[in-house]
Amino acid sequence: MRTIKASEFKAKCLKIMDEVAASGETVVITKHGVPITQLIPVRHRPKTMFGALSDSITIRGDILAPVDARWDAQS
Repeated sequence: MRTIKASEFKAKCLKIMDEVAASGETVVITKHGVPITQLIPVRHRPKTMFGALSDSITIRGDILAPVDARWDAQS
């Protein structure tokens, strides 16, 4: 994560924005040494959530088999 002064950001704003878009690196902008804001690249979201977790879930065992545990359920 890169840190720059607000005055430097003001002078080189468009160039820094292009660098962030190209590299994906976050830039922290400071005033008098105190972090004020962050410039981060835009993360494009998919148009639909369908299939978003397709590679992150693993099924182990038979998910249709009955569970061996007994439950006390009141009707």
